[in-house]
Amino acid sequence: MTAIRLLLVDDDPLVRAGLSFMMGGADDIEIVGEAADGGEAETLVDRTRPDVVLMDIRMPTVDGLTATERLRARDDAPQVVVLTTFHADEQVLRALRAGAAGFVLKDTPPAEILAAVRKVAAGDPVLSPTVTRQLMRHAVGTAADTRRTRARERMAALNDREREVAVAVGRGLSNAEIATGLFMSVATVKTHVSRILAKLDLNNRVQIALLAYDAGLLDGEQEGH
Repeated sequence: MTAIRLLLVDDDPLVRAGLSFMMGGADDIEIVGEAADGGEAETLVDRTRPDVVLMDIRMPTVDGLTATERLRARDDAPQVVVLTTFHADEQVLRALRAGAAGFVLKDTPPAEILAAVRKVAAGDPVLSPTVTRQLMRHAVGTAADTRRTRARERMAALNDREREVAVAVGRGLSNAEIATGLFMSVATVKTHVSRILAKLDLNNRVQIALLAYDAGLLDGEQEGH
């Protein structure tokens, strides 16, 4: 089994040391480097080619948000998991919109951080539907109407079936659950998800969920919670 190549990015040397000690003990994870800010992280990504970057948001010089946006814009982008001390932080939401696969709190138990890295390396997001809704509800203000208009314009590129799948993804359903609900095979669901990502130029399912929310397609779901 090939080990997951992991890059640790945090401006606090004690946090990096703790993460290194914790993550380095796993047989399936190889820590390929540590960085103290986003700029250094970009350099190390070029040098070490990690599969996953565990990225702090608040750092001097180049913050984690800027680094995440730059890394996820690459053709060979690593997966990014954001480290934060906040559940509903606007910067976390921006990182997810930029393509981060999820986030973990710094006080998350070690086993859960390890599980998050493994999930992301396997191509799965690390956000529960509940946490996703909490984050999206946090994104309110004067820019909301503009986001909705733009999101609806982008969603217009999807056909009816793809919109149904996008809404289901936004509600946090798995491929198997979507297949059952929409009476199609899991393979067909996967094909639709891939087409949605390609048509909308998105990186992952989290971004599909955020766009569906912005477009107002999950309004009924929000009212039920």
